[in-house]
Amino acid sequence: MIRTRSARRPVRTVAGVLLAAAALSACGGAPAHQGAAAVVGDERIPISTVQARVTALRDATVVAAAGGAVPEENGLARRTVAELVLDRVIARALADRGLSVSEGEVDQQRAADAKMLGGDAALQRALVLRQGVDAAAIPSFYRQQLGIKKIAAAQGQDAQTPAGDAVVRKALAEAGGALRIDVNPRYGRWDPQRIALVDAVADWLPQRAATA
Repeated sequence: MIRTRSARRPVRTVAGVLLAAAALSACGGAPAHQGAAAVVGDERIPISTVQARVTALRDATVVAAAGGAVPEENGLARRTVAELVLDRVIARALADRGLSVSEGEVDQQRAADAKMLGGDAALQRALVLRQGVDAAAIPSFYRQQLGIKKIAAAQGQDAQTPAGDAVVRKALAEAGGALRIDVNPRYGRWDPQRIALVDAVADWLPQRAATA
C-alpha cells in the first residue's frame, strides 16, 4: 500500500518503497546520457544536482543525528534519483487529470505539521531523521504527499486505503510509462509498473566489460 502523511506526523509515500531492491555496489558504467542521472521525457536531471542533494542531506543528517549513524553515499544517491524521478511522475499524473498542487497548499500543510511538532526547526529535524528529507527538499516532499492525496481524491478515494492505493499506483504507472524515463544505470532502472528503481546491474555490466 502507498502510505501518505498521517494525521499525526509526516510519513513516506510511494518513495518509501522505491528502494526495496538491493542498493547497487558499483559506481561506474556508461551513463544513459552524458552528465545526466536520468532523463524524464525531455528533461535531464544532472548528476551534479544529485550530488548536491546528497551532500546537503548528509550534512543535515550529521547535524540532526548529533553523531549518530549517517547513510552511506551510494544509497543516498540512488534514493535521491528515485525521489527526483518520482517528483516528475506525480506531476505528470496530476497534469493528466487537470490537477495541481499550489505553493500555498504546500505552505499550509508544512505550517500545520510544524505547529503540531513544536515549530519548523522540529519539523526539519523530524523529516531529516525519519524521512531522509533535507530542508531544501521539504517543498518537494509535501508536493508528493498532497499530489498523491489529490490523485486518489479525484476518484473519490482516500490514498491511505487499499482502494485509494490502487488508484494512485495505476495513475503513477501510467504516467511513468508515458514519460519515457531513462535512468543512468549506475543508479538503477525505473520500472513504471512497480513505480520503483530496480537493480540495473545486468544491464550495464556487459557494457562495462566491453569497454574494460
